[in-house]
Amino acid sequence: MALHKQTEARCRLRVRQIIRHICAEMGVTIVNGALSRDHVRMSVDIAPHVSVSDFVRRAKGRSSRKIEQEFEHTRKRYWAQRFWQSGYFSTTSGNITDDVIMRYLDRHTHTDSFSPSA
Repeated sequence: MALHKQTEARCRLRVRQIIRHICAEMGVTIVNGALSRDHVRMSVDIAPHVSVSDFVRRAKGRSSRKIEQEFEHTRKRYWAQRFWQSGYFSTTSGNITDDVIMRYLDRHTHTDSFSPSA
């Protein structure tokens, strides 16, 4: 999921909180993740009854609405635009090991991570 590049740190941290809340509601477990200036990268366990597209739709929709409500400057900045870029990338971890996924996420993790300890 890609954020527009000028998203501020406070907004990014709030996006992280909102996505964590949505994951808890939907029964999605965050294994690890990285929240960078313009992207959200996550490794998640999604139950079979939850579709990836439904999870992404809900995470993007609810977070963009709440950010717009809580940070007034985003309303002006993204007026007639979208907070999130359209589209997303997802894949299963069957073809690669969990270690490869974790190393990829660790390379992108700075202070704003989705790791269970953060």
